Amino acid sequence: MSDTQNKTGVNRRDFIIGASGAGLAAITYNGAFAKTNDKSSSFDVIIVGGGSAGAVLASRLSEDSSRRVLLLEAGKSYAPESYPDAVRLQSIIGGDSEHDWGFTSEPGWGETSFPVPRGKVLGGSSAVNAGVAMRATASDFDRWTKAGLPNWSAADVLPFYKKSERTVNGADELHGRYGPWPIHQLQDDEISDMQRAFIKSAQMAGFPKVDDFNGNQPLGVGPYPMNNRMGLRLNTGMTFLSKAVRARANLTIRSEAIVDRVDIRQGRAEAIILENGERITGGEIVLSAGAYGTPAILLRSGVGPADNLRAMDIPVMADLPVGQRLQEHPFFYTIWAAKPERLGLPVPPVGAILWAQSSKAAPGEGDFHVSAVHYGDPASSPTGAIFMLALALTRPKSIGTVTLRDRKATTSPRIALNILGEAEDRQKMVEGIEMIRRIASQGPLSDIIVQELVPGASLTSSADLMASLPKALDIYHHPTSTAPMGGHNSPHAVTDYQGRVNGVGNLRVADASSFPDVPSVATNPTVIMLAERISDWMRA
Repeated sequence: MSDTQNKTGVNRRDFIIGASGAGLAAITYNGAFAKTNDKSSSFDVIIVGGGSAGAVLASRLSEDSSRRVLLLEAGKSYAPESYPDAVRLQSIIGGDSEHDWGFTSEPGWGETSFPVPRGKVLGGSSAVNAGVAMRATASDFDRWTKAGLPNWSAADVLPFYKKSERTVNGADELHGRYGPWPIHQLQDDEISDMQRAFIKSAQMAGFPKVDDFNGNQPLGVGPYPMNNRMGLRLNTGMTFLSKAVRARANLTIRSEAIVDRVDIRQGRAEAIILENGERITGGEIVLSAGAYGTPAILLRSGVGPADNLRAMDIPVMADLPVGQRLQEHPFFYTIWAAKPERLGLPVPPVGAILWAQSSKAAPGEGDFHVSAVHYGDPASSPTGAIFMLALALTRPKSIGTVTLRDRKATTSPRIALNILGEAEDRQKMVEGIEMIRRIASQGPLSDIIVQELVPGASLTSSADLMASLPKALDIYHHPTSTAPMGGHNSPHAVTDYQGRVNGVGNLRVADASSFPDVPSVATNPTVIMLAERISDWMRA
């Protein structure tokens, strides 16, 4: 990079930032936005991000053959039946380096930082997650509507959950039979011996058995509903973007296309600028790049906190609180040495869950998850057999941020999760560990266990347990709320209830960043529902 003088005497920097089919594109900065090579391509709708939300939007909006739709995905694209094992097999969670953005969070409480895997492939994080298919609860949507969002009650969203779903389980009035997204409610005979023992011991501890976590009474214990079949993870690139959908003449899918920013002129979004400088115009632009990608694109586009943007020499298009309300579920692994002859086969790796309430939970709110999982290195167990009861706090108080490190589209954003930053979150995690111990001490699960490895049976006081939290702390990989919807008077709102960015025409957000706050459950099904809901408004 070199500093030179242009003809007006103003310093400028000329440098190469990317490559296109025509070769390297030189981009010139003049203290504002980059100039671009406009190729004059134009679409009615441009969707940025081919993950859970983007795939749904592309599929639904292209059902109208008169609407030209472009879906841009930063990662690779595969035919529905040709995904590689890392993004296909249920047993591989988190993908691999070829299909990941490589993000890492900033150190937070306890000096802990975390790898933050996010799917970089057509299908997005639905191609690397565990495949859990549990909906947000009525209490989550009650909270959203009380915060000023119309049309987001549990009754409002149910048709859009059903629209996506294809399942044979549950009651007809609550479940979809003909959608593109297959859901299977695991049965007791499909989970491992350890997971069945966990369910029975949780029942003995007073928790009800749940046969349908997507029914009217979801709190309790039972096998998971999953988006997996026959050991395969059926991501949205396979299901919503089937061969038939991809064959539509009005749908264009471009993979390995890094988006730099939205070109906003006179208060309206006019185009997408790719990292190589290519400009693509669109009648409406929807950002579905996820809870980290979407705020980063908005910030590079001049949509965000004005002071932060000016400090980076980014012209302010809209002064909005982008990236200021990041939430994520904290996760703590209690680890148990088991009797090898009693553990059973470690299949499925994720099979049973307890959805419970802490002492501070609101009515109807399930703020604890305990997942019985076959994770851990057997060599670290004195018996050679191991399992985990993983605790998640699903209604945390802690708030983090997503900000830019620099203006380059290829630079990872700064992700400050602030996991367990609030004292109440730490106290509730300790309460959850004590709940797990009560379950593990009785019934068939106690007959499997030889020893508590983490946090360790010698740690009994609340202070000792709290001090042990960094030892096995992780995240649930459910980031949300970095460009949240909000009511007219909300100081946190980036968009309105239909995902339209405040103060910027022709620009929407539709993904987990849209959530007003983090729901009390795995986020993927609710992201899909949100995309169904917003695509319905766009079609109207």
